[in-house]
Amino acid sequence: MSGPPRRCRPLLLLLGGIGTLLAGFGASAQTGPGGSPFLAPPTLPGVLPNGTPLPGLPPGTAQDALQRLLDAGATRGPPTGLPRGAPVPTIAAQPPPTPAIAPEDPLSAAESFFAARLEGPPLRQFGYETFRGGPATTPTFGALPEDYVLGPDDELIVAFRGRARQTLTLRIGRDGNLLLPDLAPIPAAGRSLKDLRAHLEGLATRDLGGSEVFVSIGQVRQMNVFVAGEVLRPGFQGLNALSTVLDALSAAGGVRKTGSLRAIRVEGPRGRRVVDLYAVIADAPGDADLSLREGDRIIIPPVGGTVAVAGDVARPGIYELPARTAGAPLGDMLTLAGGTMRPGGNRLLVQQNDGAGRRSFAELAPNSTVRRGDAVLVQPGADVVANTVRLAGHVAVPVTRAAAGGRQSQTLRGLISDRRLLRNDPYVRLGVVWRADARTGQRNFVAFDLGRVLEGRANLPLREGDEVVVFSRADIAWLTSAPVQRALRGEPPAAAPLQPAAVGAAAPPPADCPALTALALASRGSAQRFAHAKGAGFPEIGNAPCPQVMLDYPDLPAFLLDQAVVLTGEARSPGLFPITDDTGLDAVIAAAGGLSDAADLRVVEFAREPSDQSGAIPLARTRLDLTSRNFAAVRLSPRDTIRIPRGFGDRDTGPVILVGEFLRPGTYDIRRGERLSEVIARAGGLTPQAYPYGAVFTRDSVRQRQQEGFQRTARELETSLIQVAAGQAVAGTRGATVDLGSAITAGRELANSLREARAAGRMVVEANPVILAARPELDALLEPGDVIAMPKRPNEVTVVGSVLNPGSLQFRSGWRASDYVRASGGTQRFADASRAFIVLPNGQSTAAGLSAWQQGGPPVPPGSLVVVPQDPSPYETWGFVRDLTQVLGQVSVSAAALAVIAREANR
Repeated sequence: MSGPPRRCRPLLLLLGGIGTLLAGFGASAQTGPGGSPFLAPPTLPGVLPNGTPLPGLPPGTAQDALQRLLDAGATRGPPTGLPRGAPVPTIAAQPPPTPAIAPEDPLSAAESFFAARLEGPPLRQFGYETFRGGPATTPTFGALPEDYVLGPDDELIVAFRGRARQTLTLRIGRDGNLLLPDLAPIPAAGRSLKDLRAHLEGLATRDLGGSEVFVSIGQVRQMNVFVAGEVLRPGFQGLNALSTVLDALSAAGGVRKTGSLRAIRVEGPRGRRVVDLYAVIADAPGDADLSLREGDRIIIPPVGGTVAVAGDVARPGIYELPARTAGAPLGDMLTLAGGTMRPGGNRLLVQQNDGAGRRSFAELAPNSTVRRGDAVLVQPGADVVANTVRLAGHVAVPVTRAAAGGRQSQTLRGLISDRRLLRNDPYVRLGVVWRADARTGQRNFVAFDLGRVLEGRANLPLREGDEVVVFSRADIAWLTSAPVQRALRGEPPAAAPLQPAAVGAAAPPPADCPALTALALASRGSAQRFAHAKGAGFPEIGNAPCPQVMLDYPDLPAFLLDQAVVLTGEARSPGLFPITDDTGLDAVIAAAGGLSDAADLRVVEFAREPSDQSGAIPLARTRLDLTSRNFAAVRLSPRDTIRIPRGFGDRDTGPVILVGEFLRPGTYDIRRGERLSEVIARAGGLTPQAYPYGAVFTRDSVRQRQQEGFQRTARELETSLIQVAAGQAVAGTRGATVDLGSAITAGRELANSLREARAAGRMVVEANPVILAARPELDALLEPGDVIAMPKRPNEVTVVGSVLNPGSLQFRSGWRASDYVRASGGTQRFADASRAFIVLPNGQSTAAGLSAWQQGGPPVPPGSLVVVPQDPSPYETWGFVRDLTQVLGQVSVSAAALAVIAREANR
């Protein structure tokens, strides 16, 4: 099918363009800067984006059609969102946006060059991120500047008020003239808006008397600018007349990192000039003329010399030197980098290349000059803390203050001016200042009395670098702990077992304590150094953890022990108390919580080592009478020892317990020398059901001795087993009738049973008040911790051991042990009747008399225990078997005693 005639094609193109433009007006509203709606610039067929008609179309065809369409739109009203009479804004036609350069883009040649010379993250070239946002737009919103230069295709809105009332929308023709009704053509192109407004006001005054004229810009013209050189998209860029050099560079995709930002050339009708963008984006010296005219050309040359600035500056980076220069003042480059982080005390190190291309380092002065390829590193001249003092230890928060401010230096009283800086319960008798020697820097401790400082009665000037350490009472109490006592003996500290930490929990503290290691080494080096602390005799109870202050300052324990006095005896919290020299005894007693009520102040022992310790070290002891309680008169020095004895008291140190058949059983305190009959009388005597003959009397000291006897017997038994085994091995086992291995196994089991047996601690006493009254010599003296269990009168006799039916039988008056064994079914086959015995209710033992020649033994009282042992004939070859019979008897006695105590206690 043939197309339309050639002469009709321009008309079809124009109609198609009008339809496209109408569709754009109806549905192509967009949002401009600041949220204001605007219309997308229409693109007509046969018209370039900058408004230039395509070749082959009659001049002015597309522009005239567009002008008529805009006039028609103005008649109908503005598009949605624009007020009536407002000029329709225009946006310069732009190419597709270029993606922004990501920070992780590959390094340029300059960036790679300096990355190989400087440590840390590679530096980036400065200024090129200005164009990351893509092409810029220049909307014609707001008033134009008065110096705006008019040109062809600029649209003017001229309003006459007064005698002549009309508003004209006019466009400057291509000949540069502005045509107004009833007026001669007015030259407008090349004139500023201010000049044209003044010219029109003059014409209105002269030719249209009584009228005023108002001139504004409706639309600005479009222009083409050629951008060449080191840009992403070189070529012609369509811009409006308000665009600047930055707009042109953004439209071209931005400057490459191989291009210069400080030597941009702009050539055109107005001549040639060089633009330094650092004057715009980095506040460098100079004024950059960024304006553009129709026909201007922008040329980006290769990047010039660069200098890297790193270290302690506000904006580290790679900076270009000014155009056509080989160097620049260091101060200017530091200014480009935002300046140094500190106002003074900087060390300026530069890495340069010598004539042979080798790297060389040099120190720069602030007024030096840097050259192409230099890398400047800004560092502190001395990165140390100066003019500070610190408060640490038992404080709410560690505090750092200036050592000197103005004319006044810091003091202890000024540092601890607020009591709330310290935690509750500090140790006020001593604090330390950890001070460094001004020449050598070696640290040592200086002691001070914290209580006097807090009261305002003492002070100490502080020096630069001092650390003031305050202790808690718990820190001082740790000096008497078991780990410290072991360290004083020279034993290394034992590492604490590691505990598994919970998920998300903080890291556990270190298991070891370096302070204990240092203390152990110091104790080994000098045996007499801590003699006052070693001889104090503090009990090794528990395994206290190392305080945090001792972890922070490992040499503190040895210093505190050297400064400590020992207070033992009747103090509420005896221990080691570090003090300063000439401290009163009253202050030490207060630190110990005061004295107990039992203190005997008539014979207080005071010991001091003389100051002259040449040769032998005598220890001077003095007895003081402090009944006047003038403790402040006793002045103490470190290493003194004070012992406050206990006054003699009639009351003993513990109670006795009465259980069972007493009228008033319970716990009774006793006086020294009190007897059993007296306590029974205090308890109201015995009940009618009491059985004094079966009273169970236990004592802690007896229990300990019996337990030691069991352990000793077990050791002797094992020794005998070894001797028997060795003798059998030497003599040989031929003709032996005994299984030696089984016998040794049985003996070991017996030894283990003896070790595991728990002694009852029972002591045979007379508990019948009638007998005690008649025979006072049987009345036992009581000790703290004694237990007297008074049972009811029993009505049974118990038979145990190798009998056919062990158990308890009803008591029969006059019956002997043989009668009760016979009533229990008689002895078993391997019973040893000759060694049978009776455990009497009072705890004594006697032979049962079951042999024929013993005639059945003595009468058995109620509550007795008849024991028939097994025949030990399999072990007759060993000489220790008969000794075992006695051991078994002791164990049986203990078991019987425990049974009686448990039975009576349960009642």
